Amino acid sequence: MSNLYTNLSAVYEAMYQSFNNYDEEYEFYSNILRKYNCHSLLETGCGTGNLASRFIKNNFDYTGMDFSEGMLNIAKKNNAQGKFMAGDMRAFELETKVDACIFTGRTISHLIQNKEVLDTLQCIHKNLKSPGIVCFDCIDANQFVPITFPSKKMIHKVNFQNKTYLRESFWEPTFTDSWSFVWNSFFYYENENGQLTAIGEDTTAIRTFTKDEMIIFLQLAGFHVLEMIAKPSYAFDTFVMVAQKIN
Repeated sequence: MSNLYTNLSAVYEAMYQSFNNYDEEYEFYSNILRKYNCHSLLETGCGTGNLASRFIKNNFDYTGMDFSEGMLNIAKKNNAQGKFMAGDMRAFELETKVDACIFTGRTISHLIQNKEVLDTLQCIHKNLKSPGIVCFDCIDANQFVPITFPSKKMIHKVNFQNKTYLRESFWEPTFTDSWSFVWNSFFYYENENGQLTAIGEDTTAIRTFTKDEMIIFLQLAGFHVLEMIAKPSYAFDTFVMVAQKIN
């Protein structure tokens, strides 16, 4: 598992509060859920619970799942009334099936092998009511690969609770099995004089997807694609898939 989601979970919480507008994220996903009459939902890869608080406040029957105990501890602390569970999105079983499953923040990009992607979508299929909805965002390979090949350095700086954090990222392509990258990140505090103090570092594999291959994955897992929505993010273009369980 990525060090960012374990030993650096507090840094994740600080930086991504600024990277993402969670009010806008909530409005985007809740509008889709309401459009398809979904009330109960599972958020896989719920992280520190930033969307959880909004779904709970607005009376969705919400359950959050994450693989990282560090992330879940923060989510539970911030959402005392929430339902959370530890689990692997590739293999889990809910006590009660739900109307919808969402995973946001490019969570699916951590599934590098085709089998992992298919296992995840098939597992979600089993845990949805009929006809249930799955909704998630992907890094758009058609947009991202050309601007990061052969390699790319990116710097992101945020201010959170009177502290300045800086992340220096290096993207190295590894196209052996898919449109994937090794993402090396270095995290720092920056003081008022611009001096940097190292916090930690992280190396993880990230996958991007074309729309065509994602349609195939969903079809093989027993879904019908309802919508594909272009959605920019703080670092890269994404597209959102909305699909319905058909069998």
